[in-house]
Amino acid sequence: MNLFNIIDEIENVDPEIHDRLNPRRAAIKNITSFGSKVAVAAMPFALGTLFKKAYGATAPSSVVEVLNFALTLEYLEAEFYNQATAANVIPSANRAYIAPITRDENAHVAFLKTVITSLQGTPVSKPNIDLSGGNGSGNGPFKAALTNFPTFLTVAQVFEDTGVRAYKGQAPNLIGNQVVLTAALSIHAVEARHAAAIRQLRCSLGQSSTTRPYIQSTATLGNDTGDARVNGNYAGEENTVQGGVDLTTLTSVRIATGAFDEPLEKQAVLDLLVGSFIVG
Repeated sequence: MNLFNIIDEIENVDPEIHDRLNPRRAAIKNITSFGSKVAVAAMPFALGTLFKKAYGATAPSSVVEVLNFALTLEYLEAEFYNQATAANVIPSANRAYIAPITRDENAHVAFLKTVITSLQGTPVSKPNIDLSGGNGSGNGPFKAALTNFPTFLTVAQVFEDTGVRAYKGQAPNLIGNQVVLTAALSIHAVEARHAAAIRQLRCSLGQSSTTRPYIQSTATLGNDTGDARVNGNYAGEENTVQGGVDLTTLTSVRIATGAFDEPLEKQAVLDLLVGSFIVG
């Protein structure tokens, strides 16, 4: 992905930052017009300078830590969609539906790495990933995800739903840096759209009798994927109390759990993913 592609993809993540960067294309084109190694070397510096102007002062280490946590999750999701595309597990009839999600996940990786660097942080390296959930063995419980489309969609739903909860769980840690918080919540919104899209596809294809575009659960069922192996990823989603109000007591509320995604703390996310999907 070249520099201009990154700026274009930022519009999907944070339109406000995109609007700030886009007018500076002319300056970047002046740099790249030299067509030399000097110009290539200058590109990261140029992009970093633009983000410094957009984001302001260097973020504290705690903010960079949150962004690196998000980057780790995006590495996992991008690898999942990239590998699925390469393995041709996605039927031709559904490729146009999945392609924008794949594009977005790769754009999130590029975006977060650029933001972290511009804030004078060091992006974490891509971890070793076992998409079978087998702790590096390649023979885990979801090893069919790259050969069987229904399994692929189940894992996609779990990754997207968990990602949404993870971003929401980290939002309070970014409150002190409003621009970075806005960018993170913009990614959160994109991930939520991905989750709804995957859920809708599973529902439309009849792959799950319980899945809808939103979290549909009861007081005793937080996991609506139809796969009991991922119960932990949905722990707490059965909550019906928001702001001290039990939504089930409001007659105008049809599905009390569907309107809210419950946050998932960092350690809970790591416990679910590290050691199974993320090996090191």
